[in-house]
Amino acid sequence: MAKDIFHNTVKIALQKEGWQITHDPYQLRYGIADIYIDLAAEVEVKSFISGSNISAFHTALGQFLNYRIAIEVSDEPGRILYLAVPRDAYQTFLRFEPAKTVIQRYQVRLIVYNPNSEAIEQWIE
Repeated sequence: MAKDIFHNTVKIALQKEGWQITHDPYQLRYGIADIYIDLAAEVEVKSFISGSNISAFHTALGQFLNYRIAIEVSDEPGRILYLAVPRDAYQTFLRFEPAKTVIQRYQVRLIVYNPNSEAIEQWIE
C-alpha cells in the first residue's frame, strides 16, 4: 500500500498534539474489500500536489466518504474520520467554492497541517 507523500509529516504533527497512533495503517474489512485508512488516529492524509486541485479533491472526497462508511459499519463505529490537508491546499482551494460547499454538505472534518514544520495548524469540524 502506497502512503501519501506527507503521511509521516501528519503522523509526527498528530503525535506532537498528543495523539497516540495505534495503527499505521488502520485496516478494515468492508464487504469483499480491505480498506486501509492512513492512521488509526482516523486520519486520511492527502498532499494535493498533483496538477489539479479539483481532481485531487474529488479523489480525496471519494476515499473519505468510502472510509467513513466502512468505519460506520465496522466494530468501532464511534471512531471519527478526519481528512488531513496541507495548508497551501486549504488556503488556495478548499476554503472557497465549490469545495467549501461540498465539505459542509458532507460534514468533512479537516485537519490543516503545515508540511514544513510538521505541525497541525487548524482543526475544522
